[in-house]
Amino acid sequence: MNAHQIQLVRRSFALVESRTLQAGALFYDKLFERDPSVSMLFRTDMAAQSQRLFEMIGDAVALLDHPEQLDAVLAVLGARHVAYGVHEEHYDAVGGALLDTLAASLGEAFTPVVREAWADFYVRVSRVMRERAYQPA
Repeated sequence: MNAHQIQLVRRSFALVESRTLQAGALFYDKLFERDPSVSMLFRTDMAAQSQRLFEMIGDAVALLDHPEQLDAVLAVLGARHVAYGVHEEHYDAVGGALLDTLAASLGEAFTPVVREAWADFYVRVSRVMRERAYQPA
C-alpha cells in the first residue's frame, strides 16, 4: 500500500470506528450471508466479537506505517484463527463482507479509490495471516 492509500484507509476507518457495534453486526450479517457455515465458529457474544473485530482492524490500520510490526501481529492472529477453526477459504468471504460493510457504513464516502485502498489493505492482511498460519512446520 502506498502512503495515499494508508491515509484513505485511516480516514475512512475513523468514520466507522465510532459505530463499531452497528458496523460489527452488519459485518457478521454479511459474512454469514456469504458463508453460512462460518456462523458455527462463533459461540460468543456477538457484540463483544464485533468490538474485538474493530479493535483488531484498528490495530492493523495503526501499524500500516510499520510493516514489520504489522506482520508480526498478523502472524499471531493467523495462528490464533487456525485454532478457532478458520480455513483458508473463509478469508474470501471475510474480505467481501468487510468491503460490503464499509460500503454500507460509509455511503458516498466509500468512493472507488477508498474501496481499492481497503481491498489492498485486506489483501495484505489476509495474505500475511494465511502465509504464517498455513505454512508448513
